[in-house]
Amino acid sequence: MIRFILPAALAFLAAAGHAAAQDASPHPSSVKDILAFLVTNQGVQTSDFDKDRAAAEATSGTLTGALLSAIATLPVSTSSSGFTYRLNPSLGTMERASETFGPFFIERALTSGAGQALVGVTMRMASFRSLDGHDLDDGRFVTIANQFRDEPEPFDIETLTLDIDTRTATFYGNVGVTDRVDVGVAVPVVRLNISGTRNNTYRGRTLLQARAQAETLGLADIAVRSKVRLTGAGPIGVAAGVEVRLPTGHEDDLLGAGDAALRLQGIASAEAGRTTLHGNLTVGTGGIGREISYGGAVAVAATPQFTIVGELLARRIAGVQRIAEVIAPHPRIRGVDTLRLIPDGHDETTAFAVTGFKWNVGGTWLLHGHVLWPMTDTGLTARFTPTIALDYSFTR
Repeated sequence: MIRFILPAALAFLAAAGHAAAQDASPHPSSVKDILAFLVTNQGVQTSDFDKDRAAAEATSGTLTGALLSAIATLPVSTSSSGFTYRLNPSLGTMERASETFGPFFIERALTSGAGQALVGVTMRMASFRSLDGHDLDDGRFVTIANQFRDEPEPFDIETLTLDIDTRTATFYGNVGVTDRVDVGVAVPVVRLNISGTRNNTYRGRTLLQARAQAETLGLADIAVRSKVRLTGAGPIGVAAGVEVRLPTGHEDDLLGAGDAALRLQGIASAEAGRTTLHGNLTVGTGGIGREISYGGAVAVAATPQFTIVGELLARRIAGVQRIAEVIAPHPRIRGVDTLRLIPDGHDETTAFAVTGFKWNVGGTWLLHGHVLWPMTDTGLTARFTPTIALDYSFTR
């Protein structure tokens, strides 16, 4: 079994990366340094160094927080095994507790069953191309500009281009301690690639200000979790979950939050027939900030071996804010306004839709495939995020 899962993940992840930069002095050594270098060393002159520096650092901090939100704190796949079992007292044998294989991110109230175990790997690719509705890859992301009020375009403008790509392989396992209690662990390994350029255009003449790139591969924050079913057997179920994120990821390379995080979860499910409904409410603290998230899922068993899943998820993280454009009069040139980016004071709220399938390809092997679609332009977003997973359940 391991000989199938481990090679798949190793093939997905490339060899260990490195960090590099050009046009910086001194040369940055971490991904966070390189991102800050690209954003904060501005060439547009406004004669207000303090405001310029504060705005640039705020933009860099927003990018860092959004990237950490997308990598270090993104919910990992559900701990529930696709195969859940319970004892049929009339027959004295174990039988599947649900006709579906369950959702992807939304937890269901069903537990795996005493002695049941699961191992698997999830492989996810994301290309982040937008920050709070601003395109990062078209060369028109304005970080600072000066403009005469009677002219249609800025005469001095600085733009940033960023390509941010991730590949994440998450190794996970889950075991049913009793018929009511599951425990599990998820170990994400992330490959992060960032490349960017910063250009200054003055009166139509464009000069390259900086170019940098970074590549890193490492362990992200490990999740240790447990779920307790609070109700007995029946079509309606309620459960409670707890997850601890350990600060195992390297914070300077944006692979980890730098602090432990605790998430508490309420779970409700209606498991009846071929269609099942699930809802979650989660509150968290620690990590990069306080979090509240909620979501729902529907799973339909098209056949006993094939489940179709749709989900909606939303989350808000305190302290991770949107950026907004602010215009203020130039302190020294009459008739000129300066545009800067600053946090808008509102915590970031993101929402996603998930569509996909789970397919029992043989025995207790499950192949998962799904796509994550952003429902808002808040934060760092990809146009879509494809994911494939493979897991194996050990049954009694």
